[in-house]
Amino acid sequence: CLLGQAEWLFFCLGVVKKLSNNTGRFANATLVRLNEFLSAGYKKGVRPVRDWRQSTTVAIDLMVYAILNVDEKNQVLTTYVWYRQQWTDEFLAWDPEEFDDVKQISIPTANIWVPDILINEFVDVGKSPEIPYVYVGHTGLVRNYKPIQVVTACSLNIYNFPYDVQKCSLTFQSWLHTTKDINITLMRTPEEVMNDKSVFMNQGEWELLHVLSTYKDFNVSVFYRQVVIRRRPLFYTVNLLLPSVFLMVMDIVGFYLPPDSGERVSFKITLLLGYSVFLIIVSDTLPATAIGTPLIGVYFVVCMALLVISLTESVLIVRLVHKQDLQSRVPQWVKHLVLEKATVLLCIRNKKVCSILSQGSDLPREIAKEWLQVGYVLDVLLFRVYLLTVLAYSITLGTLWSVWQNV
Repeated sequence: CLLGQAEWLFFCLGVVKKLSNNTGRFANATLVRLNEFLSAGYKKGVRPVRDWRQSTTVAIDLMVYAILNVDEKNQVLTTYVWYRQQWTDEFLAWDPEEFDDVKQISIPTANIWVPDILINEFVDVGKSPEIPYVYVGHTGLVRNYKPIQVVTACSLNIYNFPYDVQKCSLTFQSWLHTTKDINITLMRTPEEVMNDKSVFMNQGEWELLHVLSTYKDFNVSVFYRQVVIRRRPLFYTVNLLLPSVFLMVMDIVGFYLPPDSGERVSFKITLLLGYSVFLIIVSDTLPATAIGTPLIGVYFVVCMALLVISLTESVLIVRLVHKQDLQSRVPQWVKHLVLEKATVLLCIRNKKVCSILSQGSDLPREIAKEWLQVGYVLDVLLFRVYLLTVLAYSITLGTLWSVWQNV
């Protein structure tokens, strides 16, 4: 019995000796001693100030790394940013001389107080990597640096597509605290932030222009960051604008064919098929939104409508020339607007057409001749409307490009 008690005593002494050796090994680590010193009695649920009347100043900074996606339909912007914030924690200060001249240490973020600064436009957290540590300086300065994938709501205007410039706001503010508790400032001046593109990867469709900063105080400290981006239009110019301009020019050339020939009808039918195929191809290229349509899409639809009207008018003239008379007389409002008013203004394009139109009052009032007069007048009218439309389209594209270039 005595032998058993002795063996048990020696075993207990060995365990105690081993534990004491481990404790001594950790006790010699400066960072361990410093971490225990900082965490002793620390309350992470309390704002870290000794005087509750003093507000905590949080300095923030933002650098755009990449534009991941611009969703015009859902009005959502996805960016990858490097977000930085720092503040002074009065309960995390120490004397470096007491800890082997250690002036900074990394500690878990979950163990300290962190300001509740959020982005109001957040619609999704995104796939952001977790950074579990923050750096703390011996003066109590806490630096919380982390990359964030920001998925935010943004009012996207595609009216000037593809020469469009988008401005999306990121609003930083404390969700619960007022300016008496948390005051937000900038780590850098607005001028430095505005033109900083040092980390931006500019190989995608969108180009970063500026990051504007604005501060407002509504009893809550609010910082507005406006990310200004510009679309690179080369792809859309080559694959969308140039083919559409080519189709419009070909349609203008078709007006110089004789209006009473079947070649013009065949040519315009071919153009109409080309418009239809082109529209199917680019339907997925044009951005789709419920609040607006690109200006070039409006011009494209107008040109298609003019082409259909012109084709109908050409078919009418061909039928009348080949003695395929219509069964109804020309309505009185058509005679008044087209035969009387428009003839005087438009009869300067073709001598043959003008001679026919000028003799309209002397011709027998037959149905075919009345409709033939209408067809010739509409032909001249559509030609001039088409010229004005193409001219307006060209001026619009030039203006949009100029504005895009000078932003």
